[in-house]
Amino acid sequence: MSATLYWLRQDLRLDDNPALLAACGCAALLPVYCHRPARDSGWDFPRLGRHRAAFIGQALDSLRAALSSRGSALCELQGLPEIVLPALAREVGADRVVCERIAAPEEEAEALALRQAGLQVCEIWQSSLFLPEQLPFAIERLPPVFTAFRRALEQTGPQPLPPQDAPAALPPLPAGWTPREPPARTPAAIEPRSSFPYHLPACHGGEAAARAHFQQYLSRGLPHRYKATRDRLYGVDFSSKLSPWLASGALSPRRVWQMLKAFEARHGASEGSGWIGFELLWRDYFRFLHLRHGPRLYHAAGLSALPPPAHDAAAFQRWRKGETGQPLVDAAMRELSASGYLSNRLRQVAASYLIYECGGDWRAGAAWFESQLIDYDACSNQGNWLYIAGRGTDPRGGRRFNPERQAAEHDAQGRYRALWSTT
Repeated sequence: MSATLYWLRQDLRLDDNPALLAACGCAALLPVYCHRPARDSGWDFPRLGRHRAAFIGQALDSLRAALSSRGSALCELQGLPEIVLPALAREVGADRVVCERIAAPEEEAEALALRQAGLQVCEIWQSSLFLPEQLPFAIERLPPVFTAFRRALEQTGPQPLPPQDAPAALPPLPAGWTPREPPARTPAAIEPRSSFPYHLPACHGGEAAARAHFQQYLSRGLPHRYKATRDRLYGVDFSSKLSPWLASGALSPRRVWQMLKAFEARHGASEGSGWIGFELLWRDYFRFLHLRHGPRLYHAAGLSALPPPAHDAAAFQRWRKGETGQPLVDAAMRELSASGYLSNRLRQVAASYLIYECGGDWRAGAAWFESQLIDYDACSNQGNWLYIAGRGTDPRGGRRFNPERQAAEHDAQGRYRALWSTT
């Protein structure tokens, strides 16, 4: 039996990783991660910004140590997967690649290119709370709005599969592999004002830190107040802060669900704890939208019949630099650039302002969030921008936020705007 490559994508963990477990039934296994070359967004800035690069580096360092403790190693390559993975397969005598399936167009194209290069590619769906086959409808009949999706699940009552523990050991490394030094890591930004200070151990990008963070969140009873505090603008505890680890795959949504249900069994369920599950369902819905619609979600019209959006390039530059003159929006954009994080409420306000007040193309805004956000996830990012722009699944046809009203409701004392009055 020849060697197998386990291609790590957005699943930078050993716990509850069904694709990794499936890959373990081989004679030799080499876990590998590909650092893609620097790529322009199409809007004159890089697709991968410094914050996400640093956070992913932390996750990879943690993963490297976990693999080493199990008798394995992590191979990190620099280059396009469709080029460097076939070359690595030839080097180590592998004919098969196992990886998670990601339904976004670029990721689908990468897997296809590997098949065209002569490799067997086994893709396993594992990034959502529910599997596609657990849904009470075929993916072609996915409800066009989230509420109908949620109600269908509630009425039929499927339960997430239990998470699978990390393997105690892994198959041996291929005899022909020559270990390589990992590339230099991007340093974490030290930003004391950040709502997700990933330069601190508690917010480290690794799998162990992810589990420890959620455990302390549960132990302090914070899920019970989640719904009441989730729209606050700053601070570590106002929301669960799981999104960075879910986005990189350092934390499994099924593990989150299991830990949450154990908390509810001990301390009772509440509207707040239930809302965390509600957010996980939103995350699932955006993934299934990609499985259903694929490339259409990346077209100018999205799922709508609207004409291509206008784009004021100068206004877009002012928006992304925090120089619009609108205090709440400018504070948000300064926070995003300095820290790589932004509350959900401010993401909505900022997106609305670009689209409806600046006359900006929603795709430019989505690209800027991809570049800057530490918790960028293709499915959620695209789905949310389409929703705000009225080109996705919003039954109201888009969401326009009044920034003055939002400031009055969520920053009445002006503390957030004062905190981020400068970069």
